[in-house]
Amino acid sequence: MDLSPNEPRFGLRALGPGLVGSLTLTLLHEGLRRVLRDPPRMDVLGMRALKKGARALGRRPARGRRLHRQALVGDLVSNTLFYALVSLGKPRRPFLRGAVLGALAGVGAVVLPPYLGLGRRPARAQPRTALLTVGYYTLAGLSAARATRGLTVRTAAALAS
Repeated sequence: MDLSPNEPRFGLRALGPGLVGSLTLTLLHEGLRRVLRDPPRMDVLGMRALKKGARALGRRPARGRRLHRQALVGDLVSNTLFYALVSLGKPRRPFLRGAVLGALAGVGAVVLPPYLGLGRRPARAQPRTALLTVGYYTLAGLSAARATRGLTVRTAAALAS
């Protein structure tokens, strides 16, 4: 199955695996930040970005749990759209696409925050933390690839019967 723009509902089909990747990433971040010492804190970057955006629009940013929830929702939506890219294109090599996209996103999460005006990098507290960040994003890309592969196999079986 080729999830290309010529195929009906290509975007909707890509969103499923994208959501799987996004949920994988969010569950890893939220679960492991509670048990690891010096965990990646990408939620902090999301909260900083929301505060900066609200202030730029002349609004008062949310605080506390509400800000954290808003950051999680923003992460889920943006990461779903990003990891949906794993499903687009030819059905060959979704795992390669997932690994490359995930690793690039992880490196970006470690390197880009100061350049985006989001302050010091929370993922840089320890070298191990930066490696965990890249690992989380790569694993999320691979889970999106697995969901893509499952979708491809199910669709091919349905077309054959």
